[in-house]
Amino acid sequence: MSKNNKSLNIISFRRTLLIVALLNFSYFFIELSAAVKINSVSLFADSIDFLEDTFVNLLIFFSFLINSSFRPKLSKILVIIILLPGLTALWTAWEQIVRPFPPEAFKLTLVGFGALLTNITCTIILMKFRKNNKSLIKAAFLSARNDVFANFVIITAGIIIMFHPSIWPDLIAGLLIFLINFDAAYKVYQIANTEGRD
Repeated sequence: MSKNNKSLNIISFRRTLLIVALLNFSYFFIELSAAVKINSVSLFADSIDFLEDTFVNLLIFFSFLINSSFRPKLSKILVIIILLPGLTALWTAWEQIVRPFPPEAFKLTLVGFGALLTNITCTIILMKFRKNNKSLIKAAFLSARNDVFANFVIITAGIIIMFHPSIWPDLIAGLLIFLINFDAAYKVYQIANTEGRD
């Protein structure tokens, strides 16, 4: 790839990151508000995930302004950021167990579907960068892709609660969000370690 093409590719990627960050930040407020209103563990964890995705994409955006040798270190910092929503899910899950109150099923499903559409849009936008093995670029794609799976879990939990009101589908969905984020963090950490040895 020529130097000019590489520069154009980086500019395109950075522009894409800003669009994805804006989409994530916008839906963060929508989902957080809904989570508080209907007392949902999974929506709360997923809303923090939208905020985390905003920071991840902005950090990746600014990473291109720093020395390339520092990027693997920044990737390891992103690992911690990726794990934050999962840890939040564990805390909110405990709160739900202590004070059990099933979330409103229809709103849970509706907001989860909105989150799904947002994340599918972000994944499609980032799709052309999915084969890049650099950890920072990989982090952006993995984060959006994994969020799509998390949203399917939330929607499924909402449908189950419609027929069988219980705190457990929402709780399980919140815990699965933790596992999904843990998996993404581990993959980014592995790639960052490889880059650090290059």
